[in-house]
Order: sequence, then C-alpha cells, then structure tokens
Amino acid sequence: MLEVRSGHIVALRLFDIAYAIDLRRVEEVWARYAGTASSRSRLQATPAKAVAFGVPPVTFNYDPIPLQMGALAATAAVTVRVYDFGVVALSLRVPAVDMSWADFSALLNTMDAHVGADGDSRLWDGLLARVRTLLAEALIRPNKSAIEEDYIIGTVHAFNERPAPGALQDQVDLVPLLSGEQRPLSDGARRDLLRQSFSYYTDDLVVVTWDRAFIYEPRGDSDVADVLEVANAQLLEMRYYDELLDDELPRMYRLVQSTRRTLNFLLPRRYADLARQLYTLVAEVTELTEKVDNALQVTEDVYLARIYTS
Repeated sequence: MLEVRSGHIVALRLFDIAYAIDLRRVEEVWARYAGTASSRSRLQATPAKAVAFGVPPVTFNYDPIPLQMGALAATAAVTVRVYDFGVVALSLRVPAVDMSWADFSALLNTMDAHVGADGDSRLWDGLLARVRTLLAEALIRPNKSAIEEDYIIGTVHAFNERPAPGALQDQVDLVPLLSGEQRPLSDGARRDLLRQSFSYYTDDLVVVTWDRAFIYEPRGDSDVADVLEVANAQLLEMRYYDELLDDELPRMYRLVQSTRRTLNFLLPRRYADLARQLYTLVAEVTELTEKVDNALQVTEDVYLARIYTS
C-alpha cells in the first residue's frame, strides 16, 4: 500500500439562503469586517476560455476552528464561498500528512460521521448563522430553506512514491473511502462505485460518487474540487425550486377552485390576479434557472466537462 505524504479532506455543506446575493455588497461587507479583501474564485490551472465561472463567486476565510471527532482532534480551515444565485458553500478542510492509506480512508470516514449528512449539524448551523448575520445587507429576499447539500472530498497531492502510470487503483483500495463500508463489497458493487473514474495525465485520478470523491492531483491545483462544488450548488438550487413548485402549484389549484365558486362578475379580475401570480413565479424560476445553468461555462476542457457532467 502507498502512504499519503500530503493531502487533505474537505467536508462541504451548501445552503440556499436567499433569492439572490449581491456579490459586490458581499465584498464590501467582508472588507469592513475583516479589514482584508475577499477574492473572486477562478479555476487555477484551466484557461478561462476553456472553463470559467459565469459570475465568479466571492470567497473568504474564517479563522481555523478546532474539530473534535470522537477521540480524534484536528484543526479545520474554514472557507465560505458565496454564489450570486443565493447559495452559500461552507467547507471544512483538514490536512492529511504522513499517514498510511488506511488512516487516510479512516480520517475521511471519521469526518463524514461527525460533520457529514448524518453527523452533528450544530457546527454547520453555527457557521451558517455567522454568515447570515455578516451578509444580511447583501441578501436579496432571504429565506430559511431547510434544503441543503453535503459532499466530502479526499485529495492526495503526494504519496511516499510515485504510483505506476495508470495503476493507482491497483495500489490503493478506494472502496472503503468512497463507500464508507468496512465489510468487503461484491464485485458488482465495487464496479458500480468506481465506474465514474477519470484521468487526464498518466499520473492523476478522479473518482466521483454521489456524495464523495477521491482526487489524486500531484500538481496541486483545485479545479476538479471547484467544479464538484459548483455542481452541488446547482443541484441544491434545482432542488429548492423543485420543492417551491411542489408547494406552490397545489396552492394555485386551490385558489382556482375557490375562484370558480365566487360570483361571476368577479371572475375575470380574480383570474387575472391568479395569472399574474403564476407568471411572476414562472419568471422567477426561469431567471434563477438560467443563472444556475450559467454558473459554470465549459467550452473547451473536455476532461473537466466529463467530470462536471458525471
């Protein structure tokens, strides 16, 4: 088994907190609060003409926080990324240095157990409350949606020795890391889990599952992780509007039925009011879905496009 010399685990939690967010105002608020400038996110190693953010999100960092995960104590870097279509992505990053592959997998599974979907949400709730308070003046029609997305990524930048070209999966067992299972999986389950595997060079590897990913990137860039975050942000927003329509359309049907029972001379006006409400909702959903669709523009980078599509 190879040993991990340098890498990290990133736990992501994404929230929809507003109809839209004024990113210029976010930059101003952060500058007043921290006395330093935030940054506009861009992909590190990919030319802008190949893949680029439609509207680059604003990124800033809080001070690192202690993370107690059972018997394991760690210090996590905290990053906040704010998207103009109303989503905030919070990430906790824990370094992984000089450890066995088994310990690296265990660290990811431990983080997932404590701050993942089934872990304690109080840490995320506290961070989100800080962000809501800080960015209050930049939020356009803030909401209290309970919908959220979580994702966890294990990244290795260097092993104790270079893996044989194209043979990394033969030298480390990715299944416990990507599945969280300690018992052996069937051959069919292993194939399904590892099906979304991608490489661009002979010495890199990305394996994507629904809620986890493994990245081996010896050049140290974070483009793949950024693309995975954008995909999760888009998914979150689509889920939010799907739920909104699920709630709104039955209400519209009830209003139509009640309108039919009113006196005839009032019908045209009431139907016109209902139509305006429906048109407004459709216009808002259309506008936001266009923003979401354009959050990442992939034109020439086939490799990142394949990962993003998967």
